[in-house]
Amino acid sequence: MLKPATAAQGQEPRLTHQLVAEFVGTAALLCAVIGSGIMAERLSAGNMGVALLANTLATVFALYVLIELLGPVSGAHFNPLVTLVLGPKTAASGKRTRRTLLFITCQLLGAVAGAWLAHAMFDMSVLQFSGKIRSGAGQWLAEAVATAGLILVVLRAPAAKAPAMVACYIGAAYWFTASTSFANPAAVLGRMFSDSFAGIAPASAPGFVLAQAAGALVGVALHQALGGSQASAGKG
Repeated sequence: MLKPATAAQGQEPRLTHQLVAEFVGTAALLCAVIGSGIMAERLSAGNMGVALLANTLATVFALYVLIELLGPVSGAHFNPLVTLVLGPKTAASGKRTRRTLLFITCQLLGAVAGAWLAHAMFDMSVLQFSGKIRSGAGQWLAEAVATAGLILVVLRAPAAKAPAMVACYIGAAYWFTASTSFANPAAVLGRMFSDSFAGIAPASAPGFVLAQAAGALVGVALHQALGGSQASAGKG
């Protein structure tokens, strides 16, 4: 969500460094989402509002730090839809396609690794699947709205303000959307592997991902309707 830093030789960071950043960043984000959900559920004494608030705050803080920390390396996408919209910038379209696929692969692997790390820290079974059903028209609409807003913020936020704006938007969307704003297919995958407060049942995952994809298209369309290119045009 930020423009990668320029090396001393005038070149962007090496692809391997970018891929490590996307893997580590997505893993850390999912670890924060799931780990804070587990902690919140254990300490909230059944008060779901308090648990969601704690989960929201941890996610917002972690997301802001990760974008600031890793944005100069990879752009801090941590989300396949953001990568598809922004795309790692290279001269040749063939290389761009390859890099985009590599980014997405690292994000998906990182999401699963982050879920497993959270489980290990809380002495839970590492390999598990969520039983939490999240389905229905309202949930799907909520994911479309959440993702459309995220993509719009990513495309239009000035680079210097992007970390705070993205983190603040996700924090707000936790509360104004019925789905608590996954807005990220990698997050769906990672949370599918966690039978915790933040989890989503595998049967519910396809509906969420389709709604997110539709929302991303809406976000791009809104960006174009507002005049297209903005300060964010160089991000990614």
